[in-house]
This record gives sequence, C-alpha cells and structure tokens, in this order.
Amino acid sequence: MNTTAPASVCILRLSAIGDVCHTLAVVRSLQQAWPHTRFTWIIGKLEARLLGHLPDIEFIVYDKRTGLKGYWALRQQLRQRHFDVLLHMQLSIRASALALLVNAQMKLGFDRARARELQWLFTNTRIAAQRNQHVLDGLFGFAEHFGIHTRIPQWNIPLPSTALDHAQQVIPDQQPTLVISPCSSHTLRNWRAEHYAQVGDFAVQVLGMRVLICGGPSVLEKDMGAAICTHMTQPAINLVGKDSLLQLLATLQRATVLITPDSGPAHMATTVGTPVIGLYAATNPARSGPYFSRKWCVDKYPAACETILHQSANQVPWTRKIELPGVMDLITPEDVIQKLQQVLAAKTAHH
Repeated sequence: MNTTAPASVCILRLSAIGDVCHTLAVVRSLQQAWPHTRFTWIIGKLEARLLGHLPDIEFIVYDKRTGLKGYWALRQQLRQRHFDVLLHMQLSIRASALALLVNAQMKLGFDRARARELQWLFTNTRIAAQRNQHVLDGLFGFAEHFGIHTRIPQWNIPLPSTALDHAQQVIPDQQPTLVISPCSSHTLRNWRAEHYAQVGDFAVQVLGMRVLICGGPSVLEKDMGAAICTHMTQPAINLVGKDSLLQLLATLQRATVLITPDSGPAHMATTVGTPVIGLYAATNPARSGPYFSRKWCVDKYPAACETILHQSANQVPWTRKIELPGVMDLITPEDVIQKLQQVLAAKTAHH
C-alpha cells in the first residue's frame, strides 16, 4: 500500500449524469492506487439512482429541491465526521456551500483559472492548471495531484438482475440495435424529431436494424419520442419514460450504437463500451463529447462558431456554449447516416 494514501476521502460531485460518470472514472483510479482508503461521495438524488448501489463507496444523497432543510440535514450527518481529503469536483455555489460542511484537512479544488463561481474561496489546495481539456481529463487532474497518472478510464458499474432482464426483453437477440436518446437537459441542444425519424427509417430499411427510442418521463421527452414515432414510416419501439436509469444502462450495454445530443446517456453508453454518435453544434465535443467516441461525433461546433459568432473555434473560449435557436440545424440527417454506416463498418471489421 502507498504510505501516502489518505485513510478517508470525501468526493463532492452532485450532478449531472454525464459528470458523475466522469467522476466515477477518477474514483476508480484512486481506489486502484489506494485499496485501503474509505471513499464517501456526496451526490445528487437523480445521480444516486445510477450509482448509489455501488458497494465499495459510501453515498450521501443530497436533494437540491429540499433547500435549507436538506442543507441542515446534511450538516447533521457530517457533523461528527472528519476526512483526510475533500475532492471538491463541482463548480457551483450550491456545491461550495456544501463543501463548508465537510470537515477535511485538505480541500482540493480546481486551479484559479478554472475555479468558476468562486470555487477557489472554498478550497485550500488546487490541482495543476491545464487548458482546453476534455472534462474527464480535467477531473483526472485530481488523481494526478497525488501522483496517480492512470488515464485509462474504467467504471465497473454492477447491473442488478432487474436491469439486465429489462434489457434482455427489449433487445432479445443479436439483431443490430440502434438506440436513439433524443433529448438533452438543455432544449437548444436537441435535434429535430423529423431528422431522427429519417435516420431511424434508414437504420430499419437499409441497415436492417431495430430502433429503440429512450428517454426520461418529462413531458418534453415524451412529446419528442411520440413525434419521432409519428414521423417514422418504419417500426420503432418507444421506451420513453418506461425505464429506470439502470435499465437504460443495461439496454445501452446490449445496444449496437447510440445516437444522442450532448447528454447524460452519451456518457452512460461510454461506461459500458457502446459507441456513441454524438450530435454536437451547440457544444464542443472536444470538451464534452463521449470520451471514446469523439471520432464518431457529428461535429458542427466549428461551423456554429463561424456562422453564428463569426469567429473560428480557436478564438472562442473553451467552455463557450452556442445554445441558440437553429444551431442544431447545422447537422443534417445525411451527416448522421454517414457516421452510422461508419460505426457499423468499423464493428464488422473488428469482428
């Protein structure tokens, strides 16, 4: 055992789904290097539905909707606790307010340039400054601070039998299956229903694929799922609002490929090794794309920078989002179909 390994580490990363997937990869690297360290993770309520069952991490669930009541409850929970290290991995005032409740000798946060929303005020140690990194690589800076330089992300999320059974029911055989998860939590990152339908029809008619449409229970997602089915001339299975996060993860594990905008499911699919065709115009896939599938992304972010901001992508700040009406129309169904054919060709060559 590394003698410098801390006895206890508290991780503070509440949200979102994609970001907690990135964080887990870093935690797995730390667990590998420090097998005797106890890990406690303060996590959001939704995100706990995906990761809260992991057996080797203690989770403290914080529901932001409980406001001050939840804050005081967390304060009571942490009052008698002491940690050697707090990894403050979230840039938000809310998260920093919770960091005040964590009694830790070292409070490690981002370097001054990246510590947005005053995060630097709530930490006493900072990771090394880096520029223009993928979000996951940026979070790996927390492991690198301790001399742990593993950059091969691993997740090892155990899937319960209920989730595996669900996936077996919706993908019962070896037929190539395309999952479309059409919605991001930011509506201006979403593509048109008729465009998804065109790609779905091509997948069924020309490529002989099964098409599943997945998403959460919100009205927006249900409307989008229904609209895609209405526009399609070929059959598709609409699972929007009908599965849990773990059931979706198990489904993604059995799927051939996922098509999605910049969203949590893009990173969920990455954790189970499924290729992702990410639809990127509002955001930069070099920064937030599915880690192992950036070559499969339809990347219209440079075109968005030029047509909307009248600057090259190199001139635009790394974290800049171009979430404006019509930006996703820079992506055509033909762009996505081309990537879909490339992914299937690569899979065939691999086998």
